[in-house]
Amino acid sequence: MTDHQPRQLHLAAHFPGVNNTTVWADPQSGSQIEFSSFEQLARTAERGLFDFFFLAEGLRLREHNGRVHDLDVVGRPESITVLNALAAVTDRLGLAATVNATFNEPYELARRLASLDHLSGGRAAWNVVTSSDAFTGENFRRGGYLDRADRYTRAAEFVAAARELWDSWPDGGAPRPFAHRGEQFDIEGRFGVPRSPQGHPVVIQAGDSDEGREFAASAADIIFTRHGTLEAGRAFYADVKRRLAAYGRAPGDLKIMPGVTFVLGDTVADAQERAAEIRRQQVSPQNAILALEQVWGVDLSGYDPDGPLPDIDPDPGSQLVQGRVRHADPLEIAAKWRALSEEKGLSIRQTVIETTGRQSFIGTPDAVAGEMARFVREEAADGFILVPHLTPGGLDDFVDRVVPLLQERGVFRTAYTGRTLRDHLGLSLPAAPE
Repeated sequence: MTDHQPRQLHLAAHFPGVNNTTVWADPQSGSQIEFSSFEQLARTAERGLFDFFFLAEGLRLREHNGRVHDLDVVGRPESITVLNALAAVTDRLGLAATVNATFNEPYELARRLASLDHLSGGRAAWNVVTSSDAFTGENFRRGGYLDRADRYTRAAEFVAAARELWDSWPDGGAPRPFAHRGEQFDIEGRFGVPRSPQGHPVVIQAGDSDEGREFAASAADIIFTRHGTLEAGRAFYADVKRRLAAYGRAPGDLKIMPGVTFVLGDTVADAQERAAEIRRQQVSPQNAILALEQVWGVDLSGYDPDGPLPDIDPDPGSQLVQGRVRHADPLEIAAKWRALSEEKGLSIRQTVIETTGRQSFIGTPDAVAGEMARFVREEAADGFILVPHLTPGGLDDFVDRVVPLLQERGVFRTAYTGRTLRDHLGLSLPAAPE
């Protein structure tokens, strides 16, 4: 962009699944199952001219000490099914489904995603996730067969195979035979769905590991990440964008969109007070102990949430928590939490509140709009996936109060100018086969 044309930011709305962000106990919180909840949040996002609506999903309910975890979502309908229904009540909003590349097959999933792209007029997206744990695998015939080191190997080949299928049907032509021979898949036949409006649905990848970054640089259109500061965001942005050249890709071919929360207030003090109350709702005394047990791996139900952290070390090999991905060494996390607790005199609950919050924009609508624009201007992000703490009404305040200010600053669209998700994101169509 020139000096007179500020960088445009992208926005998406996240309908939560497993997380510690949503306050389901709040009286304003709706259902995580009824279609009206999905419809309301999606319609709000489209009213705000967002790029896409994003559905999280897991393939097994997490367990904590042998019971379904309190923060899991029980009874959530399958993502692509929900998005097919939303295609009928929205017009321009992108529709992104989280679908696991470990426990699905390329032909079947490529067909479902191409169908969604047709039914929505070119608005489908696939958030590619992986799984290597035997706990999730128990729900499937193959079980937990996949080594952790192989999960991105399979995912990369899965995406490549899906694209071969989508490309096997030329525009306006008949399907050509396909044959994919690889270490993970050996398939051949004819694809059953004509080439869809986007050619390929948009591919999203979620993950911050080195493997995840490389996979995103090679195969994704969007990377869904998280970072806590402007500096960390800039470092991540520079690292991932640097990797694109090795795959013949330009910086604009991959959009970096961290998941963030927001809290608005009429004054800074008001916003900070509201944010503190929300964090207390998110981390109840019971949830504080559950969060602690996820790190320590032992039963800590006898500890006082308003008391000090345990003086025992975590059990790194614990099976107390099942289905939760560990992003760091429990011993390292415990050491950091202890140091913070001792430095600030924090209780268990206060420590969990301070250490488990997602990057948030807290302040007046004008301040939040300015800070978001700054993140994009200084190349810490290309946009944001908003994770409201209330579902389905938690996005209304942002759309009503922040979006108009972003538009006034010239950093966000005032109308949709295209019909497909690729149009919204500024992504080119994949070349159609001749």
